[in-house]
Amino acid sequence: MKLLDIGVLSKRSGVPPSTLRYYEEIGLIQSAARNGLRRQFEIRVATQLALISLGKMAGFSLTEIKDMFANDGTPQLPRPELHLRADTLDEQIRGLTRLRDALRHVADCPAETHMDCPKFRRLMEFASRSVATQKR
Repeated sequence: MKLLDIGVLSKRSGVPPSTLRYYEEIGLIQSAARNGLRRQFEIRVATQLALISLGKMAGFSLTEIKDMFANDGTPQLPRPELHLRADTLDEQIRGLTRLRDALRHVADCPAETHMDCPKFRRLMEFASRSVATQKR
């Protein structure tokens, strides 16, 4: 079994050694051996790191990501949770698209001032409601 030194794994994955040590500390990945003080990892850990990065990009917490791996490190992706996360991302995309379109309108609005632009005023009202909702 070929092992990767922590430095080699870090370079291949783009994950800093300190993060690799932290992931090991919280049980996300496991080292297979040590060469002196340097951790050695199985090659499959590179795949785990790619899945961890993907999970983080999708907004999953490290705890949620940890639950997506079996004890031996093989992925056990929860399809229903992935569907829910995809639905949440769809909602975020729709909201961001509306925001982008409103900002573009405001940037190009022929009104003398932004405060004279009805769309800008609606955008401000929406932002105020959103902040009030987040504080609850």
